[in-house]
Amino acid sequence: MDVLEYDVVILGSGIAGMRAALQAARVSQGRLRIALISKLHAMRSHSVSAEGGISGVLYPGENGDSIELHELDTVKGSDYLDDQPAAELLVNEAVNEIRFFDHLGVPWNRDDAGKIVLRPFGGMSVPRTAFAADKTGFYMMSALYDNLVSFKSAIDVFHEHFVTAISIKNGIFGGMLAIDLATGDFKLFSAKSGIIATGGCARVYGFTTTAYSSTGDGIALAYKAGIPLKDMEFVQFHPTAIVPSGILITEAARGEGGYLVNSEGYRFMEKYAKSKMELAPRDIVSRAIITEIEQGHGVLHGASGLRHVFLDLRHLGEDKLNERLPMIREISIKMNSLDPAKEPIPVRPAAHFTMGGIHTDLNGRVMADDSESRIEGLWAAGECGCVSVHGANRLGSNSLSQCAVWGRITGEDAAKRALSMGSKAVDRTELEAWASEESKGVDKLMSNNSGENPYELRRLMWETMDSLVYVYRTVDGLSKALERITDIKKKYANVRVDDKGKIFNTNLRDVLELGNMIELSEVIVTCAIARKETRGAHAMAEYPKRDDVNFLKHTIAYRTQEAPRLSYTPVVVTKWQPTERKY
Repeated sequence: MDVLEYDVVILGSGIAGMRAALQAARVSQGRLRIALISKLHAMRSHSVSAEGGISGVLYPGENGDSIELHELDTVKGSDYLDDQPAAELLVNEAVNEIRFFDHLGVPWNRDDAGKIVLRPFGGMSVPRTAFAADKTGFYMMSALYDNLVSFKSAIDVFHEHFVTAISIKNGIFGGMLAIDLATGDFKLFSAKSGIIATGGCARVYGFTTTAYSSTGDGIALAYKAGIPLKDMEFVQFHPTAIVPSGILITEAARGEGGYLVNSEGYRFMEKYAKSKMELAPRDIVSRAIITEIEQGHGVLHGASGLRHVFLDLRHLGEDKLNERLPMIREISIKMNSLDPAKEPIPVRPAAHFTMGGIHTDLNGRVMADDSESRIEGLWAAGECGCVSVHGANRLGSNSLSQCAVWGRITGEDAAKRALSMGSKAVDRTELEAWASEESKGVDKLMSNNSGENPYELRRLMWETMDSLVYVYRTVDGLSKALERITDIKKKYANVRVDDKGKIFNTNLRDVLELGNMIELSEVIVTCAIARKETRGAHAMAEYPKRDDVNFLKHTIAYRTQEAPRLSYTPVVVTKWQPTERKY
């Protein structure tokens, strides 16, 4: 087993991970050795799929906008479950990140005077989303990757390396164990500081806007290492996923003026959010779409059996579509053989974003419990880390801001810790012994010649989550979901890997990802059962109202042998007391 010694190791190569690597290199002026580990080629990370834009108050006073208004929109959008200091940090730092990416070379859309154009997004009081057509994530990723090259002597990028375990001993981070997918060999990464930036876990659902790679590996690895997870019941469903594939149709399509219409051609959001219409927060729009479908106003998609409504962009015209939404037009033509300039797009809500994740403090430091204890030397950034900036519901375009802001913060803090430690290193003998023991689990998995088919187990998991843990949830449905996930988890203990080869064993990778997804599905359902209210993305049929008396608190989940153990921590309220959300 190769043992590679680094100062900072970063797991995940999306916007949060790359931003952290770049900041660590800048802070240390190239003096630290930094490893960036990705289970994909780094530029295939799911951040490239982010379409609509990044939020920030670039022009205070314009349209009445202000930092405080952005903060209030974020708090209200979260259904008052976010920690308000996190929202304050986000909105103050986001504008600096937009300008930073401008300096890196992101080609923002600009007006004739050269000013960055801002588009409207759901739940935002005024337009404050900077964008690069509908390929914002791709352009931000490209800019980061190009600039990482300038630190090539300090940053090593490990493409296609799958991390199977994180070392934490006596509350101190020590390193990560990974499989080099190209060879099948294990590599042990020893480091003074670590950052987890692996994104969310929406792929626990079958109908999702996310890539097949969005399996929540970093969240699951932290959970299995004894780290608590926070607010995992809150999974965001994006209102407009194209039917039947689930590919994202960006909220920018509605920001640019698109209409949602039902089977009668009626623009139904008037009934649910008259002042905001299609630009209400995503939880409200998703519930409205499902309500319309359940009331018989949906349209049946024959091939898939899915019912949907329509997103109508025809009135925007070809010129605007080509300038502002070129990829959406391309996706619609390629995937559904329809041109949105001429026909409406069939859409319905799909799993999209993980509001919960690894329990962290305000600066992304990973927490060891629900008090004040932290894991020394470990941070989490981006969608996988829950600083609770989104609470129960994220506003569109706040996600890229989150990834950039906490990527910078964690990268800087991790670098400073590594610098302060000098030549001090983790005990290599102990770390190697740990890695040797951890690798036996994969060896045992590979030795299984019979047992459960992992792809059948994955199908059952997707079917369960899609049908029973969707936009609207019921007490009975969640109970059935937990029974099914528990059964799937038992069967996974006897899962088989048919491919016994070492080189690019995607069968083994799929099985390892499935194990992570099953763990997280169990946490999501367990947390959802315990939260007896409707708040943001968690909508309970039997409990249709928000309950601030009993549930204005964060759910904290710990892993045990039997089932997740739940605890709670208070929401940090500093400026705005919870009130009824009206749009």
